[in-house]
Amino acid sequence: MTTAVARPRRPLRVALKHPSLHLISIAVSAVILVPVLFGVLGGFKDNGQLAENPVGLPDPWRAKNYTDILTGGMFWRQLGVSTLIAVGTTLLVVGVSAMAAYIFARFAFRGREALFTLFAMGLMFPFAVAILPLFILLRSLHLLSNPLGVILPQAAFGIPVTLIILRSFFRTIPAEVEESATLDGCGRFGFFWRVLLPMSRPALATVSVLAIVGSWNNFFLPLVVFNDPKWETLPLGVQHFQETQYSNNTAGVLAYVILSMVPALAFYAVAERQLIGGLSTGVTRS
Repeated sequence: MTTAVARPRRPLRVALKHPSLHLISIAVSAVILVPVLFGVLGGFKDNGQLAENPVGLPDPWRAKNYTDILTGGMFWRQLGVSTLIAVGTTLLVVGVSAMAAYIFARFAFRGREALFTLFAMGLMFPFAVAILPLFILLRSLHLLSNPLGVILPQAAFGIPVTLIILRSFFRTIPAEVEESATLDGCGRFGFFWRVLLPMSRPALATVSVLAIVGSWNNFFLPLVVFNDPKWETLPLGVQHFQETQYSNNTAGVLAYVILSMVPALAFYAVAERQLIGGLSTGVTRS
């Protein structure tokens, strides 16, 4: 009687076969996580502890830096502004790009590829180069110190990459699905709204995460557009916090930076499965 020998798990075989890849992954993870861990622990210290033992554990642990920020009104106001701008930018980017990607993916017309290439060229246009004419345009439109002055440019610069991702995904939807929907009485818009968008939820989640995180981390554009402190976003709030009476409170600044990262990290953690699913689906089907 022969007994079956258990085959080693695939991840273990891959790890033994390519140890250098895992070492590189560990090194990259350390480069990313060590500064974050330093900031989290630094927020539980005071300036004296940071000076004496910057890389050690807090002794004693002080939560005052975090509680002072959370009990103040400035952080929550900046959080609300950042959320408003991020949500507005994402809705505009995803809505416009989805409709445009549907046209580029499912319709054949003269000049389609040339027009799509024109949109894709937006990826090669540096944002910093456009800041001066953009500022003049927003001033002429009276959009300075207005959230639309940040939402509209962010959406314009976010459309190219979103359009490319969604078009690639829409083209993988079989034509038979559209034919069946047409036979069931669906028009062009009905197929787009009732069939195509629900089937494209992984891709929509992917571009939504990219748009939200990009808007959340944007510092330069809000700095140029917003002159009124009530419209400060969290990145601007970190700078303002550092330049006020807390300029010598390094531990407090670290706590403010970490708290400003938490909402974006929480959203990414919730949408991680959809994000990875959308990226992997786009790669495997392309």
